[in-house]
Amino acid sequence: MNPIQAPLNEMRFLLEHVFDADATWQSMPALAGVADLDTATAILDEAARINAELVHPLNRSGDEEGVRFEDGAVLTPSGYKEAYNAFVEGGWVGLCGDPEYGGMGMPKMLGVLVDEIAYSACNAFNLYSSLTAGAALAINAHGTDELKAQYLPKLYSGEWAGAMDMTEPQAGSDLRNIRTRAEPQDDGSYLISGSKIFITGGDQDMTDNVVHLVLAKISGASSLSLFLVPKRLPDTDGNAGESNGVSVGSIEHKMGLKGSATCVMNFDSARGWLIGRENKGLACMFTMMNYERLAIGIQGLGSAQAAVQMATEYAKERLQGTAPGSANPSDAIIVHGDVRRMLLTIRTLTDAGRVLALDTGKQLDLAKFSDDAAVIEKASRYVGLLTPVAKAFLTDRGLDITIMAQQVFGGHGYIRETGIEQLVRDTRIAQIYEGTNGIQAIDFLGRKVCGDNLATLKAFVAEKLTTLEGESSKKRALEAGFSRFIEVASWINERKLANPSLINASAVEMLDAFGYLLYGLYHLTMAQVAGRAAPELASAKAQFCDFYFAKVLPRADALLTQVQAGDEVVMGIDESLL
Repeated sequence: MNPIQAPLNEMRFLLEHVFDADATWQSMPALAGVADLDTATAILDEAARINAELVHPLNRSGDEEGVRFEDGAVLTPSGYKEAYNAFVEGGWVGLCGDPEYGGMGMPKMLGVLVDEIAYSACNAFNLYSSLTAGAALAINAHGTDELKAQYLPKLYSGEWAGAMDMTEPQAGSDLRNIRTRAEPQDDGSYLISGSKIFITGGDQDMTDNVVHLVLAKISGASSLSLFLVPKRLPDTDGNAGESNGVSVGSIEHKMGLKGSATCVMNFDSARGWLIGRENKGLACMFTMMNYERLAIGIQGLGSAQAAVQMATEYAKERLQGTAPGSANPSDAIIVHGDVRRMLLTIRTLTDAGRVLALDTGKQLDLAKFSDDAAVIEKASRYVGLLTPVAKAFLTDRGLDITIMAQQVFGGHGYIRETGIEQLVRDTRIAQIYEGTNGIQAIDFLGRKVCGDNLATLKAFVAEKLTTLEGESSKKRALEAGFSRFIEVASWINERKLANPSLINASAVEMLDAFGYLLYGLYHLTMAQVAGRAAPELASAKAQFCDFYFAKVLPRADALLTQVQAGDEVVMGIDESLL
């Protein structure tokens, strides 16, 4: 198979014509003069080059070799150190970091595209940098000036890595049962003791320090606090010094992502410093969690893009069967209707997924960089609405896409040599970690849709529909689809107190219905914009839009019908029958 090639033309089309990125960035003082379309293009070109040349060649070998745990040390696969050093030299870890502490200060809209390129090249390798960027975000948002000055330059440079330590054996999705303890010390620090499991990037041999953000309970408290706990304490020169009571108990042996270290972490009176206020740890941690949820959504998108390229190339090369009316003894399988159906499905879902990632990134940029309070408030609400959709819908569809791409390969997709089976294995976890997709759906429906009695949802949908041009059957179909979605959401909202199981039992179907409708809106937007501003893409975008509306969008209506069956068919069944 050919090396994974980033869809650079598609990315530039979206930035320039769909999102008018230049105007958006120049409207915000913090980005004006920092980010523009030419700079973004240069960064994307270089990201594509370094990932194609240095990272993607490690994808299969890293999967086969895996991470090793020897004499208490975590060892990454061959080539990881060298590739990571190249990333450090290029400043990639701090791409969207605060310039005051050494970051490049680029917008999140650009960051999501760079992340997609990296995940397409190698899921496992990119996770290390992703966790570091998330940790830096939380420290910058909630840490003291002293902690920011001491740790952020090292994290943004990539000299040190970051990790998020939440889960314990008895405390997975429900964090109230966390047992890790923090003892206050006279110097303002805390001694952290306890164990954490499933810690992505908990340790590795590419950096000389790992900065852990650890959820723990201060002795005597019932609520959680967040602590910065380095593997090694900084010395007087700011470099990694003496060990700090942080050790790896073991590493997990997983279905996929074998080049990414998933660790059991032990903290034995490790010295840590409070991030944010006491007993407000979850609020601080969710700054990082929301970043990681979008990042993991993009993991699903990156896997999808790689799968689309691999399946399309294979379908054009694999000779099998004869097309109707063909005189050839054997034709490439891309001529067959079922193969064409699969390729168009995975392509249209992936193209729209990229727009969702950019849309979420744009709202994050507006919430962070705008100097208009009203814009910040609205963008923050839209971020809340879109983040669970970006995490869940991108990863659910990402797995669907990798599996459908594997189906295109037939029997060759089930063997290691083609590489598509690794994408299936690597993508599967994205639906589970950083909050399972069921939990994302409950957050979307329960908190973000019904939490304000549909106010944010209605405002978002109305605003999006007004961006569509003219009148057409597709526009009317979207208006009808979103209208029905709001009606069903209102029906749930009216019953949520009297029927508390309804949200939980309906959430996944509602999130999926919203996702399919949103993708329809994105496809129609791309088709309209291409017809006006990008004539070289006009025919392709129109045809992809036609396929999506005919073959994929109807899924939303079916899902809403399922929701309206209520929760009795789910909750009313006797448990003994299950």
